[in-house]
Amino acid sequence: MNKGEVVARLARETGLTKVDAGRVLDAFVEQVLRSLKKGEKVKILGFGTFDVFRRRARNGVDPRSGAPIRIPARRWPRFTASKELRAAVK
Repeated sequence: MNKGEVVARLARETGLTKVDAGRVLDAFVEQVLRSLKKGEKVKILGFGTFDVFRRRARNGVDPRSGAPIRIPARRWPRFTASKELRAAVK
């Protein structure tokens, strides 16, 4: 399912126009992004949790040359599904 299909289903289920449903979806995504940039968790009961995982710096190998390289630390977005979502997909 792509964004257009999600917007169409939201519009049908809520009675909103497709334009308004698209705005709601865009606003939701924007708020999740803002929260993650601040390092905050976003919990949606029955769906899951969006948070930021901090990867430590580590040693790696350049696949082309085989030379050792240092991989810097970084922040990485992560989603953890709730028990209800995992059970529904099972």
